[in-house]
Amino acid sequence: MPLYPGAIPNEKATSVQETYTSGMYKNVSKPTLEVYLPAKEKATGTAVVIIPGGGYGVVVYQGEGISIAKAFAEKGVTAFILKYRLPSDAIMPDKKIGPLQDAQQAIKVVRENAEKWNVDKARIGVIGFSAGGHLASTAATHFEKSYIENGQNTSLRPDFQILVYPVISMQDSLTHGGSHDNLLGKNPSRQDVELFSNELQVRANTPPTYLTHAADDKLVDVDNSIVYFEKLRHLKVPVEMHIYPKGDHGFIFRHPGWMEPLFAWMKQNKWMNE
Repeated sequence: MPLYPGAIPNEKATSVQETYTSGMYKNVSKPTLEVYLPAKEKATGTAVVIIPGGGYGVVVYQGEGISIAKAFAEKGVTAFILKYRLPSDAIMPDKKIGPLQDAQQAIKVVRENAEKWNVDKARIGVIGFSAGGHLASTAATHFEKSYIENGQNTSLRPDFQILVYPVISMQDSLTHGGSHDNLLGKNPSRQDVELFSNELQVRANTPPTYLTHAADDKLVDVDNSIVYFEKLRHLKVPVEMHIYPKGDHGFIFRHPGWMEPLFAWMKQNKWMNE
């Protein structure tokens, strides 16, 4: 379904064409939400908005979207895959906030239509991979400011966040160069770097968090997850982290059982049935 019922915010006319090849979207200009409903007898009332990665340059829709949605639906969790706009000066006046607008809108749509999908409004989380992990953690740390039209003042705070080999920081020492340049440009202001370095935006009301990463990740340094974990822990936000010694970036395609500890965490926190 289209993510926005009416006009898309922060949009400008463009001749750029959206494409879908090899399970990936490029040049996304029309954001969508695709729902995977669990069987009625399995439904837990929990929902998750899935934010695939792709360095803010593509959306890895098949591998980090569809396959993940099916796994959640199988466990009774209603899954929504977000195809979000990729930051681009060609399609939006302010590319820095485009992806965040779409993530906030996804949470808003799910929460406002919760009854329709048999979802509990207080059990809506986000899961993000790589740059999608940056976007999920942005949604989880920037929810007090609405970047979208929110007439009903719907809460934009995810109830939990699951971050898989996430880009957390935009600071040079930690960030993933491609994600940084695509989102903020090559020479961003110090203010923008700090605003989108989510380890600096953690507060006591940041949602409970599950982090997973591989120690030998050569694309997104595991310190992104470790720094975030430390910030959450010091502010007493419930956080669990699983670090695999090997697996590199995108380890989910090489560790078939990687979701088992995640499901255990969800059961423990009553977001999934025992």
